[in-house]
Amino acid sequence: MKLILTHEVSNLGQPGDIVEVKDGYGRNFLLPRNYAIRWTKGAAKQVESIKAAREARAIHDLETAKSVKGTLEAAPINVPAHAGEGGRLFGAVTVSAIADALAEAGAKVDKRRIEVGNPIKSLGSHTVTVRLHPEVTATVKLNVVPSK
Repeated sequence: MKLILTHEVSNLGQPGDIVEVKDGYGRNFLLPRNYAIRWTKGAAKQVESIKAAREARAIHDLETAKSVKGTLEAAPINVPAHAGEGGRLFGAVTVSAIADALAEAGAKVDKRRIEVGNPIKSLGSHTVTVRLHPEVTATVKLNVVPSK
């Protein structure tokens, strides 16, 4: 199935890219979530406008990403989590919880841009990577603390 991406999709492409995917992936995941539109001759003409808009945003976003990177790396972020005896968590810290903690710290980040290497299942200090821009990546220190 040939599609035109309208949003960034990890390991697939950027907005405006024309990609070839399996029918089920396109029909059941990309199209219902409006991450892509079907490729047609008319839609192919929109690719140039999508790419032009992406380039205009990229220049502005690069400066913004650099300033957000400084904010994120300046101080550790506290993430509350339910913990039992011995500092072991009931489950793991989710990317949604990390995104909420980052928003409280003043940096609103999409949860799909947060990369957690190994699941965070204990209290203490951990690090995660946040992809702010294709050229800017921030390493954020998290302090997982027990919630009240």
